[in-house]
Amino acid sequence: MKYCRQCITPDTRPNVRIDSEGVCSACRNFATKPQIDWKRREAEFRALLDGVKKRGAGYDCLIPVSGGKDSTWQVVICLDYGLRVLAYTWRPPGRTEIGRQNLENLVRLGVDHIDLTVSPAVEKKFTWEAFKRFGSHAIPMHMGIYSTPLRLAVDMGIPLIIYGENSAFEYGNAEDAVCGAKIDANWLRKYGVTHGTVAGDWIGWGGLTGKDLAPYAAPDLEKVERAGTKAVFLGYYFEWDVETSRRVAEEHGFRANAGQVRTGIYDYVDIDDDFISVHHWIKWLKFGFTRSFDNLSLEIRHERMSREQAVDWIRRRGDEAPHEDIASFCQWLGVSLQDFKRVAESFRNSAVWSKDCGVWKIPGFLVDDWRWQ
Repeated sequence: MKYCRQCITPDTRPNVRIDSEGVCSACRNFATKPQIDWKRREAEFRALLDGVKKRGAGYDCLIPVSGGKDSTWQVVICLDYGLRVLAYTWRPPGRTEIGRQNLENLVRLGVDHIDLTVSPAVEKKFTWEAFKRFGSHAIPMHMGIYSTPLRLAVDMGIPLIIYGENSAFEYGNAEDAVCGAKIDANWLRKYGVTHGTVAGDWIGWGGLTGKDLAPYAAPDLEKVERAGTKAVFLGYYFEWDVETSRRVAEEHGFRANAGQVRTGIYDYVDIDDDFISVHHWIKWLKFGFTRSFDNLSLEIRHERMSREQAVDWIRRRGDEAPHEDIASFCQWLGVSLQDFKRVAESFRNSAVWSKDCGVWKIPGFLVDDWRWQ
């Protein structure tokens, strides 16, 4: 494995490249931010909203929300610009109490809210099939997060869908981020966290039918274009940073997790779903890094932490295996812990890992004195 010489992002992270100077594409993208004319971007946003407000007969925009800090940040900005907002949530099976409270806070801020719950029987079946096929149990959730808002917006005549950060810009390659403001088919395929699949690709897996998968199906993007519905990233128009969105969110009633970190390094990120830690943990087997690598790399880019401090943090934290959350996830799915471990182990990447005296290790790992178990 190779690591970015500026942050700690490894070359195994999907959609990231490390160039000939040893710098990752995410750091290269970040370095362009000081050259961005944010006043011009904000003017572009105002121009976009002028057209939206003229068209919208009811809601001006739809915002997919989860109960996290970015959800509150997005809602606050849109309300400040005078938009009539419909918030939409794909209810995760492991919703936390603090996630529920933060969603209720959004309603108090002044938005209407749709909280969609799909059939648990279908969700469990789809989740387990996705985990067995790709080692990614969150495919159904991500499919719902990106597909259903498009269909709702078209059917309800809502002209604008607003997401938060553009992960292609924050973590990916510059050529994939050139779309800038909008979501297109290429972005959904590479960054929608569905392994390039659509709902129809899952018919027959585990006995799933087309009717079972109807909530996960997106409208044809050409139909979306014809309807005049646009899906954009707020992070294109306003400079996105975890600390900024946290501060704005907390000023408007968002609650963090009071020093309790579920996964990664922040107590205000990934707090709305008990099972998100399982989604991030599997990356350890697949790619040899954890959620903390992403979080710490952001802190390095913002110069709030040195690379040496980040490496030391990784050393002290360990592999971040969320044993309690894995056990809860298995209980919800109705599968044994042994079956879960068997499937998870099948995704251990032999190009990253090797066995040494019966112990799995990562040759050339970032931390020289790592405690392999």
